[in-house]
Amino acid sequence: MKKKILFSIGLFVSVATFAQQIHYGVSGGVTSYNMRGAATSNLEQVLSFTNGVVSTGPVRGFYGGAYANIPVGNIFSVEPGLYYTLKGYSITSSYSVNGIRLLSANATASLSSSYIDMPVLLKADFKGLQVFAGPQISYLTNSSIRTGVGLAGLNLLHTNFGVTSQLNRWDAGITGGIGYQFTNGIRITGSYERGLSKVDVGQNIKSYNQGFKIGAGFKF
Repeated sequence: MKKKILFSIGLFVSVATFAQQIHYGVSGGVTSYNMRGAATSNLEQVLSFTNGVVSTGPVRGFYGGAYANIPVGNIFSVEPGLYYTLKGYSITSSYSVNGIRLLSANATASLSSSYIDMPVLLKADFKGLQVFAGPQISYLTNSSIRTGVGLAGLNLLHTNFGVTSQLNRWDAGITGGIGYQFTNGIRITGSYERGLSKVDVGQNIKSYNQGFKIGAGFKF
């Protein structure tokens, strides 16, 4: 992992040396993350027998950070960035008697993880329309599981406990997407990310981060 970080830093320096003009910007938006892999697929197959009483889903959050856009030609550029991103996974259980609200109950458990994402994107710009992809290294800063129980529309119990030590601190992955850069500096983007490192600290469980980002930014 350290070699990957050193390689990324070296790439930044090498590209910056030959860069024509570096532009800086900020970007942020909303996220929708879950987990994929053999472990989560097996869990979802088991939960399918509950006929929707218990189901899995994404955790929605936000991201924000800054980037440097380094042109390496008329169309192409390299864009390293540094972002805070919320990722996770959730399981929901709900039950009601003939749709009667007063007899309904629900329980939720969600894994909420805060990461520092460091992507290095290769970007192509076709008169404002942008296509980008590249590797990404992520560092886990904090993770917790939140549980809640509700009955008849009332929240009866909430708990929150940390699980940072049980998860893999580093995640190497890939990301890519499309966007549009307006002439006034504003840009909009949509991207997909897939982690390639197992999320548990022992890396024994085949489960990986996966999610989408939709956001807007400004290039100075």
